[in-house]
Amino acid sequence: MISASIISGLGLGSMYALLALGFHVTFIVSRTVNFAQGSAMMLGAVFGFTLYQTWGLPLWLAVPIALVLAAIYGLAIERFLVRPFASRGSDGWLMATVAGGILVDNLVLFTFGKEPRQFPSDWASSTVELFGSGVYIQQLLIPAMGLLLAAALMLVNRYTRLGKVLQATVQNPDAASLMGIRVPRVISIAFAVSTVLAAIAGLLIAPLFSVSSDMGTLFGLKAFAVAILGGIASAPGVLLAGLLFGVIEALVTAQLGSAFTQIITFSLVIVALALRPDGLFGKRRLLKV
Repeated sequence: MISASIISGLGLGSMYALLALGFHVTFIVSRTVNFAQGSAMMLGAVFGFTLYQTWGLPLWLAVPIALVLAAIYGLAIERFLVRPFASRGSDGWLMATVAGGILVDNLVLFTFGKEPRQFPSDWASSTVELFGSGVYIQQLLIPAMGLLLAAALMLVNRYTRLGKVLQATVQNPDAASLMGIRVPRVISIAFAVSTVLAAIAGLLIAPLFSVSSDMGTLFGLKAFAVAILGGIASAPGVLLAGLLFGVIEALVTAQLGSAFTQIITFSLVIVALALRPDGLFGKRRLLKV
């Protein structure tokens, strides 16, 4: 029972970590975050379902198209809801991204419908024996994909030209601009990557739950809590915090019931941040004045 809960928690935690890594990517590059991240997750699932189930495209084609559309959504968020405010030193992007997410959720509600749809997947109905418990293959796929994507991000950041450009922009945007790096374009790429990560999370979790216009709301809120808990500037910290949050949530649900899940998990987040304001794995930043 406990082993099955831990495996389920690792799956949920990996999904939270993917969403939270999106917050991390935009924060380190632009010191802004996309509060429409939950909507990006929902759009990934909705696009995938529509292309695969409604339009009849093969899954190997539907998924890449859904991710491209999610990336375009991220570019639009940065260009129209973040850049106009951030360029003037205003924090208005915060409310703008919240409002943008609500707008998109409601547009999907009126076009896709409010009834949840089941995303068909053989992996979501097939089980394997693990530690004496039957586990859906989809539950194992989520943490595997989450760790793979996290590793890919770290490799890109360390060994590719794009990674060096991102690091230069993070360290000193003004100096990077003087060296010929187009900082606004780099920030746009960061937002596109952020929404693609969220869309992947939506596609992975959809077969285990269902596809609906409001599926990303609570997940997005939890992912932001995970990002803050892990230390939003630390990618490994965000990843570990996501896994920890997911396992605790699954164990609380299994042992005490779903009625206590949100109460206990968010209470633990509050306590943890009271003790470690910079996050469990974050580092305090020193500013020279």
